[in-house]
Order: sequence, then structure tokens, then C-alpha cells
Amino acid sequence: MEYEAVIGLEVHVQLKTKTKAFCSCSTEFGNPANTQTCPICLGLPGSLPVLNKTALEYALKVCLSLNCKIQEYTKFDRKNYFYPDLPKNYQISQYDLPLALGGFLEIELETGDRKKIGIHRIHLEEDAGKLIHTQDKSLVDFNRCGIPLLEIVSEPEIANPQEAYQYLISLKELLKYLDVSDCDMEKGSLRCDANISLRKKGSLSLGTKIELKNMNSFKAVRDALSYEIYRQKLVLQKRKRLSQETRLWDPKKEKTFPMRRKEEAQDYRYFPDPDLPVFVIDKEKLKMLKASLPELPFEKKMRFLKEYGITGSELDFIVSERQIADYFEACVKIYPKPKTIFNWIAGPLVSELNELKISFRELKLNPSDFIELIRMFEDKKLSNIVAKEVLKEMLRTEKKANQIVEEKGLLQISDKDILSKLAWEVISENPVAVSDYRSGKINALMFLVGQAMKKMKGKADPKLLQVILKEILDK
Repeated sequence: MEYEAVIGLEVHVQLKTKTKAFCSCSTEFGNPANTQTCPICLGLPGSLPVLNKTALEYALKVCLSLNCKIQEYTKFDRKNYFYPDLPKNYQISQYDLPLALGGFLEIELETGDRKKIGIHRIHLEEDAGKLIHTQDKSLVDFNRCGIPLLEIVSEPEIANPQEAYQYLISLKELLKYLDVSDCDMEKGSLRCDANISLRKKGSLSLGTKIELKNMNSFKAVRDALSYEIYRQKLVLQKRKRLSQETRLWDPKKEKTFPMRRKEEAQDYRYFPDPDLPVFVIDKEKLKMLKASLPELPFEKKMRFLKEYGITGSELDFIVSERQIADYFEACVKIYPKPKTIFNWIAGPLVSELNELKISFRELKLNPSDFIELIRMFEDKKLSNIVAKEVLKEMLRTEKKANQIVEEKGLLQISDKDILSKLAWEVISENPVAVSDYRSGKINALMFLVGQAMKKMKGKADPKLLQVILKEILDK
């Protein structure tokens, strides 16, 4: 019997507002436990929630970008359940009147084709607190209580773990372009639960749905789904029945384990929150929000492909973050050589930023100053080694390239007489390499170039040096 997977994803996105969803407590990450709370987010008697306007606007931007139908009316409900990190014993969420329904996210498949994954619904809610387990006790931190979350629920239209992985990559890319979340999974800003069932290939009916939790990376989601397909197939092939349940992913054992019976909506006893009114979504406000949306990743990819001829993984990289794409385009406007600029950004610049542990968002290097360095290299005023050293100095000191070159005397030496004298020195000092070259070992030539560059501290023109060395050796 052949089976096929049916997968749906529930993604919780922490919106990067300065204050919580229904109170004025800070959302800053990493502060001491229980220092960012108030009577409202702790649910103390007499406290009244007030909806965060920015959270609503951020949520609506996401709904518009995912092509959703935004509801004319929306309301908040109480989702009732007891858990130690939920001080009110209910969560303010949305049930029958969410912010938006329908919509889709377009993803790129491994084959290069594109596929639309439907969006079932998007709604706003508040986060719960955080439990911290030690060896002999459990502690609770309520700082996260009340932080605004946007839940994006896909249709069960994802066919395999790789599609799920690509859906998450594309969704994260879009959210970061909108600048509504930092999407940092390590901080809990982006969390994902997966629903998966197996059915007979070609069947239209759905199998028993299993929910997967405790996946802290996109790779973990893909791995957990792959394992669950394997596990469910084994059960079905033995003609046994699957139980509808929630299972936890164990990344060390690379297996899922039962957690609890899957809850149904009625288990939560939803009812409208009496402290929050029904909200009317203003059409004029929606028009303004739509007009404020940036160029989204897919649109930018198509334009960059047409205007700059960048394709494949290079295009994926340049468009992966809005800040990288904007920086690239700013550089191209000054120096219209997109391929050269891409190589400098994806190579030396990214390498140095990783070394300094800073992101493109924090980059202070002006595009015009970056282009000045590239021009100096292209004009053969700097060798590759020296240009990279100058870039490193520019990022650390915020000085301009020509200032660093002048202060340190780093201009490339292209004088043939000087380089010929240097070549003879290197040849006389490395007789073994000379012998290797004459016996047919071509790499020996590059060894000699390297030795000469060391002597000149990277300032010699390596291409001219190679030509001179070869001329001498061939004679």
C-alpha cells in the first residue's frame, strides 16, 4: 500500500512591538525574571486589557502580504485552560472571528517550479509565560506573558517535509521584509507546530491527524516530519490504528514521543472576552497599510533577475534579507557592476561581519565608501589580500579606504623592475620549488608567487608577478 503525507503548519510569530499586546509592559528580551509584569498581564482582579495599536497594524500588514481576506469585524475570545505559566487560567486569543481568512504563500520547489500553499486563517493572541525546570523544582517567569503573537495557520496542502521547510524559509523571509518580527527562534520569536496525517495515495479523505511540538529550528521541523512519516507508515502497514495525539520531537534521539491526547476546540471552552469590544477594521486604514508595504521577496527576486541578471543561489542570497538587497542595490547604483558587487558582498564583507558578529542591519559602512574600496581593487591599486585587510580596518575603525591606504602605505606595487628583482630573489631562495616547476609541477609557480607576496607584505601585483616569474623560469 502506498501512502502520501498531508501536512499543515501552525506558526506563532512574536511581533516586535515595544510593549505587550494588552498592557504597557516592556517586551525587551533577556531582562531578570518577573520584572516586566503588571496587574493586566498577570490577570489580577479589576485590571482591564487595552489592545496594542501597533500589534494590530503589524498583524494586518502580514495578512495583506499573504493575500488574505481581512474580516470587516474581529473580536477576542478567552481560551480557557490551566497551566502554571498562564496566570489568568485563560489566554486572550481569537476563535470564530479571526483577523483574516484565506490567502496563500508562494514557495519555490526543488524542481524550480512554484507552488501556492493556502493560508487557512491568521489571528492575534497573547503569549504565555515560560517554565524553567531545574533538578528539583520548576520556576515560572511571567515576563513573556502578554507578548503579542500572530498565529498563521496553513491549509493542509504541504506534501512533504522539504516543502514544509521551504514554506518556513519563505514565510520568515517575508516577515523580516515587513520588519514586524526578528524571527529569532532561539529567543522564541518564531515557533512552529506541525500537523501531519497519512492517507492512501490518491485518496481525498484525511487520515488521523498527529500534532508535533518542541521543534526549535526549521531543520528540526523537517526531521520530525520525516520521522513521523516513517513511524506512521509502519503502524498502518501492520493494519493498526493511529491515535489522534500530540507528540514531542526529541532531537537527540531523532524520534517523536507521545505527550498528550489532542485537544479539540470545545475542550478550551472559548467565549468572547467581555473586557474587549468587537473591532471594526477600517477600509481606509487598510489602504494606507497596503500602500506602506515594501517590495516583497518574490517581487524583488523577479526584478533583480530581470535588471541585474542574478540567478540561482546568488539571487536567493541577495534577496534573503531586505538589508542585504537594499545595500546591494545602493552599491549597484553607484558602480553598475552587479556581479562584482555580489562577489564582494557575499565573500569578504559577509566573512568580516561574521567575524565581528554583527548583522547587515548593524552595518555602518556606507555603500559609497565600500564602492571606493572595490574601485581601488579593480584599478589594481590594491592586491586582493591588501583590499581584504583594508575592508577589515574600515569596519573596525569606520575610516575610508583611501585614508587607511595612505596611512599604512598599502598601494599595490606594479613596477616591473622592482618585481623582477623580487622574482630573482625568490627563485634563488627556493631551489626545490624551481626544480619542481621545471619537472612539470605547475603548482610550484604559485608557491613562488606566495613567497614573493609574503616578502612584499601583500603589496605586489600578483598577476604581473606570476607573469615575470614564469618568464624567468621558462628561460
